[in-house]
Order: sequence, then structure tokens, then C-alpha cells
Amino acid sequence: MCGFTGFYSNSLDAKETLLQQVNAMSHAISHRGPDDSGAWVDQEVGLAIGHRRLSIVDISSAGHQPMNSNNGRFIIAFNGEIYNHKELRIELDSLSKNCIWRGTSDTETLLAAFEQWGVEATLPKLVGMFAISLWDRQQKKFYLIRDRFGEKPLYYGWIKTINKRVFAFGSELKSLRAYSGFSNNVSRAALRQYFRFMYVPVPYSIYENIFKLEGGCMLILDGPPPNTPPEQPPHPSDSDKDIFSNIVVKRWYSIKNKIDSSSQSTFNSYDEAVDKLENQLKETIKLQSEADVPLGAFLSGGVDSSTIVALMQENQTNPVETFTIGFEEKQFDESQYAFEVAKHLQTNHHEMFVSASDAQSLIPKLPLLYDEPFADSSQIPTHFVSVAAKKKVTVSLSGDAGDELFGGYNRYLWAPSLWKKIKWMPFQLRKTMGSAINAFSISTWDKFGDAYNLLAHDNYNIIHLGDKAHKTGRRLQIINSIDELYKNLVCEWPNPDELVIDDINSLNYNEIMLLDESLPRNGMDSSEARMMYWDVISYMTDDILCKVDRAAMGTSLETRVPFLDHRVAEIAWQIPTNMKIKNGQGKWPLREILYKRVPQELIERPKAGFGIPLDDWLRGPMKTWAEKLIDIDRLSNEGFLNPEIVHEIWNQHIEGKRNWSFRLWSILMFQSWLEQLSN
Repeated sequence: MCGFTGFYSNSLDAKETLLQQVNAMSHAISHRGPDDSGAWVDQEVGLAIGHRRLSIVDISSAGHQPMNSNNGRFIIAFNGEIYNHKELRIELDSLSKNCIWRGTSDTETLLAAFEQWGVEATLPKLVGMFAISLWDRQQKKFYLIRDRFGEKPLYYGWIKTINKRVFAFGSELKSLRAYSGFSNNVSRAALRQYFRFMYVPVPYSIYENIFKLEGGCMLILDGPPPNTPPEQPPHPSDSDKDIFSNIVVKRWYSIKNKIDSSSQSTFNSYDEAVDKLENQLKETIKLQSEADVPLGAFLSGGVDSSTIVALMQENQTNPVETFTIGFEEKQFDESQYAFEVAKHLQTNHHEMFVSASDAQSLIPKLPLLYDEPFADSSQIPTHFVSVAAKKKVTVSLSGDAGDELFGGYNRYLWAPSLWKKIKWMPFQLRKTMGSAINAFSISTWDKFGDAYNLLAHDNYNIIHLGDKAHKTGRRLQIINSIDELYKNLVCEWPNPDELVIDDINSLNYNEIMLLDESLPRNGMDSSEARMMYWDVISYMTDDILCKVDRAAMGTSLETRVPFLDHRVAEIAWQIPTNMKIKNGQGKWPLREILYKRVPQELIERPKAGFGIPLDDWLRGPMKTWAEKLIDIDRLSNEGFLNPEIVHEIWNQHIEGKRNWSFRLWSILMFQSWLEQLSN
């Protein structure tokens, strides 16, 4: 796990100038690779590549990057892990007697594969997570390549300075910002998308003319880069799309195409599907448990992480190092569930407890960790669990992506259930019902919820009934299909235009949203399948994977995601939805695998998510910090957000009329990020 950065410029700067500049950019991401650094420049073409190394496989100097291929044709800077690189080496040795291995790194294996098979033919052979920058000296082509699901980040675009524009790239935006004279404006189009989703989705970044490369895509630059950025964000659909005459962004992997080319009748029975999934997960976890440094796993006590840890423990003679986070507020603390699972599996378990003061101490660092506004509040516990893990290990496996692939989110259950109850109603009647629900105050609905919890004889207590009721009431008044309902559920600000003040001088792109793209032709008959697909191509990459990458790499910890081995993901899509979600529960194939190893009663409980008591913290220990960031005069002077709307929801939240914690967090994370820019 590492980080890289660089630039490609037409200006004929001296070699020392190029080295000095790329080293400054590389230094900005030193947390991604504290073990080693390197730089390579080609003065004749104006290309400079910098690399920071976190040594995981072949920790010797033989893994130093940027690295030259044996024949000198390719120069690579690479971030990630190629889990099957040993098998690839065996295959390469059988094809050529000219392979000369200087070490055991997967980087060297990649270069040999590019020499033997070519760049585009090599990529489908790779099992791993990666972002790659590659210079082909022979053909004078420059490549940027991102792994299938976007586990590893990759930015690129045109840096604006006083007297020129430069094509640049990097693992994090902070490396691009370190380019001398960086002056790109905040993108209002990206800001609108940020408030819509609580993260900046591909292909945008928070800056004008800087973009994210989509997962499963590659950028090929054939010759010197143009001095001007494209008029629209580069974004391939199902076919290649030229940005300019010499720049192409193209897909090398598409889960959509895989879904269309497979059949959900692949399995003769449910047991056969579970067996194939279990065998592949065993192989994947065994492969991802290989490292030349200490390794462990995050453990929340839920289905996903418990499945990963249980299978890890079967492969190891020593106890797996496991890590979890707890909260001082007992009503939010689920660490005891992780403890019980760890005790059963006999792992070496570590707990860290987080308080409001701990969270406050981290908040000033969040803009530095995430580079651009990011408002998934579980970023806080994710960072702390990474801190805990880094004290003992350098690599940690996680259970991320299980929800998206196997139907774990509550919305996959709640949305179809609600729609089934109301779809027969004429739209006008639904609007009337929504108005009637909202006629009762939130506090009144909360009293109903409290009464239910007192009388209920099960463990499924209702939390924040009033706020949930009011959200449902609003949705009943605007949605007209279950797909509209899903898109409303994943949008915190369905109409961010009312919040974001646009500037007539800013770029107004024809805004792109992956959720508007066409669906696969196969397997999308159920609304649950469509929701899972949309989550995989958007929320999973730009929220979940981004959150984990920045939180972990901010502490120089590598994370690995076994569920995103593409072979596991493709099996998941071959399993029919009604085998994943049944009896009011998702993730049935994973439960079947897990319950062979962990008693069911240790796992079964309402899904809570990896959250924090944000609503209470904003009314209490974080109130002063928040009010400073959203001061009316400050908002007016900055000119990005409508002060009246901000203060309307702030007052409603403080007075207890509404729980606007998520909307407020999105505002506060943007304001905190903006404040950091001026420091």
C-alpha cells in the first residue's frame, strides 16, 4: 500500500526543478508511505512521477518505486496489492526464459506482465486492488489505471497556476494542491453533488478541472497533454469516449457487463450457491492474509466482519488480532457484541472507546485526512479503529461491501415494504397521507415510539420514530415509483440548489450522476437488485471505500476488502436476490457460512451501522464549534451557502424540533474543509 503523484507538462523546466516539484507533491502524501520515497523524471517530455512506499510485500529495497521494467520500456508507480502475483510469476516464467527477478514485489511482477502481455491484456488477469501510473517509453504513452471497484483512489486533471495549466495526477488531492501556484476554484457543480450525497461522486472532485478516475477505468494519454481542460467531466459510459484527440478514458472492467453476461440461474440449488461462495471466500481470505508484516482485522460483531474473521482464524494457528471501537454513550455502544464474537473465535481482541471529546479532537484533522468535503460521520470511529489497529498491525482486513453485494442495508427491506403498502394509492392520496403524518409533531411520534418500546416483547426497539415518520411523510408527497424512493433515500439534500449559491463565473457542467445511467439488462427485475447495483457503482466506492482508505492510510495502515475480490463479487451477482434477502433479513448466504462457525444468537440483533451519537453531540459538546463555523456573517462572506437555510435547520435541531444531524454534519464538514484551505 502506497501513494503516488506527478505531473506531465509541456514546459521545458530543468531536471532539478522537476524533481523539486514532484518531491514536494510526494511529501504531501507521506502518510500513505512512510517507509520509502522515490522520484523519476524525464526532462525531455516534462514528465515527473513521485512515490511513497508503505512496505507490505518484499520490504527490501528491491521494491523501491518508481520502478523500471527489465527491458527499460516501462516506468511504474503503483498503489495497492496484486494478491495473485506469485501465480502470475509462475506463468511468466513458463512463457519466457528472460525473466530476471530482482526481488519478490508485486510491482516487479506487474512490469513483467506488461512486457509480456501488454497493458490492456494484463489487467483482466489481476486479482487485487490498485491504482497505477505507467509511462511507456517506447510508444510515448502515459496510463492511469484504477482497479475494478475503485478500492484505491486516483485523481487527475489540470492544475491552474498564474501563468500555465499542468496535467497532474495523484492518490490524494493534497498532492495536487502541493503543486506550486495551485489555484483551482471550488467547483459549484461538485459542491451540489456533495450536499446531495454527502460525498463528492465520480467523476467530480471538489475542484474545477480535477477529476476522479472511475473504478474499472483507464486513462490513456498518447503524446503531450493539452494545456486546456475538457469542457465536460470525462466520464465513459459503455463505450470509449475521447476527451481530446490524444486522451481517452475507457472501461477495462464493468460489473454491468458481467451481470449481463452471467445468469442468475447458474446454481442448481441454494446450497450449491452457498458452497461456491464459501470456497471462493476461503481462497480469497487466504490470499489476502499473506503479508510480510503483521496482519489483523476489524471486527464489529456484525455478519460481514465476523464472517471475515471466522474464515481468517481457520487459516491461522495463532489468534487473529481483531479491533473494535466502543462509545462511552452506552446506548450507541455495540463493542460487547464484537467482544463476544472474538471470545468465541478465540482472537486476540483489542477495544478502543471513543468519547465526544475524542471526536472533537479529531475533527480539525478530518479535512486533511479526506482532502475534500466528506460527511459520512462514521469516518470518526473508522479513523479510531484504524489508530487502534496500527498499534499492533500494518494490514487489516475489513468486512466492507458485504451490505451492497448481499442485501444488508435496511433500505433494501424498508423501501419495498413501504412501496408495497402504498403503490395502489393514487398519487394525490399518497400526498394527503404524507401531509397527515407530518401534521403530528416529531415529539408526538417519539412518544408513540416510546410507548411501543415499553410494550414490545422483542429486542427491536424503535429509535427516533418522530424523525423517521416525518421523513416518510415528506417522501410520500413527492415519490411516484420505488426507484424514485431509493434515489430520495440516498440523497440527504434532494434539492441542493436551494443551499448552494451558484456563481455565474463558475463552470456549470451538464451534471453527471451514475444513478441516471442505464441498468444491466439481466437480474434487475426486483427493486432490491436495482438498489444493490446502484449502491455498488456509487455509494460503495465514493463513500464506504473512500472513508476506509483515508481513515486507514492517514495512520499508515493498509486495509483489504475480501468481498471485493472480483470473483467473490461476481458470484454474489449470480445468486438470485430472493436467496440473499428472505424472511425480513438480508445477507442469507453469508449467514449460512458464518453460523457454521459462530452461534446465531451472538449475531442476531437489529442492524445499527457504524455511527456516532451525532445529534446529541451537536446539541452539547460540539455546539460551540459548530456555531463558529456557521456564523451568518461568515457564511455570507464566503458566498457558498445560503445562510438563512443553514440557520433554519440549525435552530430546529438545537430546539429538538428535528434531528437534522446529517444535514448539519455535511455543512460543518464543508465549512471545516473550507477553513483548512485558508490555514
